[in-house]
Amino acid sequence: MDLRRLRCFVAVFEERNMTAAAERCFITQPSLSTAIKQLEAELGLALFVRHKRGVDLTDSAHQLYPLARQLLAQAEQLPALFHARQRRLKVKLANFHDLSPVRLARFLGQCQQQEPRLELDLWDHDQPGWDARVTLDVFKGEQELFLPLWEEDYRLCVPEDHPLADKDSVGIAELNDFPFIECAACEAHQQTLSLLASAGFSVDLVAKAAHKTQVRHLVEAGVGISFLPSGVLEGSRRLTAVPLEAPRMFRRIGLCFAADEANSDALRPLLAAAKAFA
Repeated sequence: MDLRRLRCFVAVFEERNMTAAAERCFITQPSLSTAIKQLEAELGLALFVRHKRGVDLTDSAHQLYPLARQLLAQAEQLPALFHARQRRLKVKLANFHDLSPVRLARFLGQCQQQEPRLELDLWDHDQPGWDARVTLDVFKGEQELFLPLWEEDYRLCVPEDHPLADKDSVGIAELNDFPFIECAACEAHQQTLSLLASAGFSVDLVAKAAHKTQVRHLVEAGVGISFLPSGVLEGSRRLTAVPLEAPRMFRRIGLCFAADEANSDALRPLLAAAKAFA
């Protein structure tokens, strides 16, 4: 469909006069008449009835008019649409699993507020090729920078009907008689096991998991008790968090990125959001 012919049709439809429509389209009247005839031939129907005073509209013209206006409007929007896409700042952002979903969503929202042109492409934490990561400070590389975002305290987690659930706090010795679920490579878990060992207690390890969410599922299933960061506990209605009488255990989450990319346009809104995040 020739858009030039549709513009001529719309002009004639709205002006009801060939001469006025030709002036509006900045073409001669014979050229306008030719365009209308070609459109009528393409559609196989008559659009106008011509007479000395101007033109009358056929039913087909009334039917075509809203469709023609819609097509022309969409065609006019295309350049602006693709121009806007070219101006977007694309960032591949990876995030560590088992983070606080509430705080992560708030950080992403603040990034978007800093730069409306930002186009975030969220990646898995272990997938290579990212521009930046929301991750734990322990994963920062030698050539990377780390901007802290928030901290998550570890809590002793037990099912709601567990004997420890009603206690105001729990001493390290009280964990001796209960089965424990361990998360691989977790500093808080290793610290707890060391505290128990130094107190002369053995630990009944009944299960292990690779991720904190998996640990949560095992505790909710009643397999054992464990320690989980506060972010992983968000949304859980089956667990009770009990304070432990021991040194504070926590993890620090922040924005991690290559040092030589700190001044890039794409990362600037993320850095601004990280510095303002609280």
